[in-house]
Amino acid sequence: MLFGLLCLTFAISHVMPGDPARLAAGPDANESMVETLRAKYGLDRPLGVQFVRYLGGVVTGDLGQSLRSRNAVLDDLVRYFPNTFELVTLALLLAVVVGVPLGMLSAVYQNTWIDHVTRVVSVSGVALPAFWLGLMLQLLVGLYLGWLPLGGRLGLTATPPAPITHLLFVDALLRGEWRTFADAVAHAVLPVVTLCFPALASIMRVNRAEMLETLRQDYIVTARAQGFSGFRVVTRYALRNAMIPTFTMIGLRYGWMLGGTVLIETVFDWPGIGLYAVNAAVSSDFQPIMGVTLVIGLNFMLANLLVDLAYGWLDPRVRRASVA
Repeated sequence: MLFGLLCLTFAISHVMPGDPARLAAGPDANESMVETLRAKYGLDRPLGVQFVRYLGGVVTGDLGQSLRSRNAVLDDLVRYFPNTFELVTLALLLAVVVGVPLGMLSAVYQNTWIDHVTRVVSVSGVALPAFWLGLMLQLLVGLYLGWLPLGGRLGLTATPPAPITHLLFVDALLRGEWRTFADAVAHAVLPVVTLCFPALASIMRVNRAEMLETLRQDYIVTARAQGFSGFRVVTRYALRNAMIPTFTMIGLRYGWMLGGTVLIETVFDWPGIGLYAVNAAVSSDFQPIMGVTLVIGLNFMLANLLVDLAYGWLDPRVRRASVA
């Protein structure tokens, strides 16, 4: 899958209009300077040779050099990916922590006001464009009410903590810089809410549908007849079985959220791989685009692998089938 992803990304990035060597050389460069840069970065070679050279670099950890920043793409990804990872992880955790209980409550109290409210929220999360929601939150919460910052990772006068894990929240906690941590949390609220809203709606819809089907099963009726409390029946028996399709949606949503950071990070000026990819695309900088795509694809596959492993933890039948 990674090889196919590399092939598609390489082909698409090299049929895009624009000459990256001329863009890197600048508007005042003559033809000789452009040809020198083209030869330096191997852009004058056939596409097949360029692709083989790129594959060799990927295997050895060399993702090429950015024509725009003149930095190694791997170094840029190491600097920007932790910000995206924190944003996506916080958004996914918020979507799961809020979406699963709401979906469960919506199924337990079907056709009540709780069910109607959660269904309106779920439909809105699917229908509203994420970039529009982000802009509206900026205007209302950030600009009009002035409760939260409009964008960025930290305030203009704030200094990030010395890196330990390269995760800002974790590093601020480990260094004991509580003011920096609070500033980072304030800047993260709006982009996290914007990014998690579509995922929350999808998780809530799937969990509600699965809970409704599970609550009608014979073993649930039997558990109620044996005198088990309603809370135990719902949370221990019904919810655990309904979580298997929900975990599938969570894994898919993680990959979609990684791709969705391109819009969210652009709206909120969040210094992650999404904003890095946008700047590279505007400059026709091929190597960063391929590096970002590779990182997103790899994380997508790892997320689905973890979801597959979670099936065995939730359902003993899956464990027995794998052993057999």
